[in-house]
Amino acid sequence: MNSGSIFDAPDLRREFEKNGAFVEAVIMRYDTRLGKYGGKPRPGGLRSTLCISSQVGCKMGCKFCATGSMGFKNNLSSGEIVEQLVHASYLSQIRNVVFMGMGEPLNNYTALVEAIRVMLGPPFQLSPKRITVSTVGVIHAINKLQKDLPGLNLAVSLHAPVQDIRCHIMPAARAFPLEKLMDALQLYQKNSQQKIFIEYIMLDGVNDEEQHAHQLGKLLETFQVVVNLIPFNPIGSLSQFRTSSEEKVSRFQIILRGDYNIRTTVRKQMGQDISGACGQLVVNLPDKKSINGITDIEDLHL
Repeated sequence: MNSGSIFDAPDLRREFEKNGAFVEAVIMRYDTRLGKYGGKPRPGGLRSTLCISSQVGCKMGCKFCATGSMGFKNNLSSGEIVEQLVHASYLSQIRNVVFMGMGEPLNNYTALVEAIRVMLGPPFQLSPKRITVSTVGVIHAINKLQKDLPGLNLAVSLHAPVQDIRCHIMPAARAFPLEKLMDALQLYQKNSQQKIFIEYIMLDGVNDEEQHAHQLGKLLETFQVVVNLIPFNPIGSLSQFRTSSEEKVSRFQIILRGDYNIRTTVRKQMGQDISGACGQLVVNLPDKKSINGITDIEDLHL
C-alpha cells in the first residue's frame, strides 16, 4: 500500500493505494484548552485522533455518505489497516483511533480484530478505551466484538429513530431491523457495562423534527448512551439532502437532554478545506466540496 498525497490543515488527510484503488485516513488535531467542562476551562493541550478506513469503498450504500457512492471494492488486510496508524504516527502523536473512515468495519471483522490487537501491543500500546469502532448495526458481529475485544468503544450509526426512515436513508438497514438491533445493543451493554455512542446525522426535513427527537429519546431512554448529532456535509453533485439549521439542531439537542436526560453533543466544524469529515471520505468524486469536521472522541467520555 503506497502513500499518496498529504493535505496539511487543522486536520491531515492521507490517501493510500491498494491494488490501484485508494482509501483515506484523517488525522484530527484538537486542542482541549479551547473547550470548557463544568463551566471551567479544561486542562490539557493538543492531541490527535486518527480516523481509519477498513475497506476500499463500502457496500452499505448510505445515501448521505460519499463513500457509499463508490460501492464496495476491497477489504483491507490487517496490515493495511495498521499501516494507516504507522504513517500517521510519523506526522503526529496519535492518542485515539476511530474506525469511522471508509467501509463498514464489522464487515471486515477478522482483519479488524487482528489490526486492533496489534494496536494494543507494542510499539503503539493504545488502550482499548482509546479505540472506537463504528458500525451501521451489523447485529451478529456486535456482541462477538465485545467478547473478542473487551473494553473498546462502540459507536452505532443510527441516524433515524424508526425503521422506515432508517431504510430510506440507509438501504442496508433492511438487513438489520431496528428492534433486533436495539436488542443486540441491550445485550452488548449488559455484558460490557459501557456506554454506547449513537451517531445521528441531521438531515433537513427527513429526521430532524421535534417528533423525531422524542422518538429517539424514547428509543434510547433505557440505555446508557451519548448521542452525537452530526450536521450533514454536502457531497458535491451527489447531495440529495440539505443541512439542518442550527436552530433545529439546537432544539433537537435540548429535547434529548431536557426531556430524556440523554447526554447529547454536536460535532464541531473543523478541517473545512480538506474534505475529510464524516461522510466525506471518497476518492475521485466530482464536485467534492469543503466540509465540516468531527468532535474529538475524548470529549464524549467526560
